[in-house]
Amino acid sequence: GALLALSKPPGLPVLGRPGELSLLGLLPALRQRLGLPAELHVVKAPARECSGLVLLSGCHRATEQLQRFFTDARRRGQYPATYRAVTVGVPAEEEGEIRSGLRWQQQGDTAMVVPVPVPGPRSLARKEVKSTLTRYRVLGAAGGCALLQLQPRTAFPEQLQVHLTLLLCPALGDHQHASRVGRVLGVPFLLPPEAAPTRTQVLDEELLGRLGLSPGQLRRLPLHLHLQQLVLP
Repeated sequence: GALLALSKPPGLPVLGRPGELSLLGLLPALRQRLGLPAELHVVKAPARECSGLVLLSGCHRATEQLQRFFTDARRRGQYPATYRAVTVGVPAEEEGEIRSGLRWQQQGDTAMVVPVPVPGPRSLARKEVKSTLTRYRVLGAAGGCALLQLQPRTAFPEQLQVHLTLLLCPALGDHQHASRVGRVLGVPFLLPPEAAPTRTQVLDEELLGRLGLSPGQLRRLPLHLHLQQLVLP
């Protein structure tokens, strides 16, 4: 009917910069190739760095109803979006919740998302900090890595990546936040954002060998965070 689902590769933004390949820029060609009568709209899509399900609609009413459903579902405590992630490290608990305040912070020339462990009521009221929650479950583990199921209860940019660092298990291919997890004698600990500048994720030689990568290829390793399932009304 009015809905179309497809899978987005990592690195493709929904709305790109001028002259940049983007999902929105591809929609007219997609509509023409599939011979669809109506213009396509994006209902739901993962962020630029993530891969996974993109839900498109050829009906304005369906688009509005579904977007309202996704917003209302979070308020009702439902989890319509399910992600899968490969992490470097295995969580201590097989399942649980990650709660944290998140806010934007300027660091040099760039703005970055940082956690606020105990946000104050004033900062929450002024919307300087947002209270966020993600449920996780370990689906499998091998070689010091884990496959996690993630269900975000709230929506904030880079929420899942930051929450995985708070779990001390950053996503494989996370070159934005993984540097915040340090190690001493193999034991992980959390570094403050100011002490952990953004850099290519560092992996040990054993994991590099298992992945068949050289250190020089690491910067091209994509983020292993995938929007795997959307539950529709």
